Amino acid sequence: MLLPAKAEVARHLEQYRAWERLLLVAPADHTVRGNFENAGYTLCVLMGKRCAREAVDAAEHYLRDEAPAAALSSMTVAHGTRGSQLPQEPQGRKAGRAVGRRP
Repeated sequence: MLLPAKAEVARHLEQYRAWERLLLVAPADHTVRGNFENAGYTLCVLMGKRCAREAVDAAEHYLRDEAPAAALSSMTVAHGTRGSQLPQEPQGRKAGRAVGRRP
C-alpha cells in the first residue's frame, strides 16, 4: 500500500479535528455534520480504512512515525525494499490496447 505524504495527512487530520470540535458545539447543524463526515471519509480514503475512527488512529500513528505493522509488512512483501517504485511501461506501448487484438 502506498502511503500518502505526511503533510497531506496532517492537513486532513487537522480539518477533521476542527469539524469535530464544531460538531460538539452545534450537533444539530447539518452543514457541520456533513463537513465532519466528509473529512472523516477523506481520512478513510487516505489511510485505507473503512471507519473514520480507525482512519484517525492510523493517521495519528503514521504522523508519529509508527506506521501500522500490517501496512509495512504488506509493502515489504508486495514491493520488496524499494517500496513505491513500480515498473513503467515502455514508451511505444499504447495503454488502452487489448491483448490478442490486431492493429
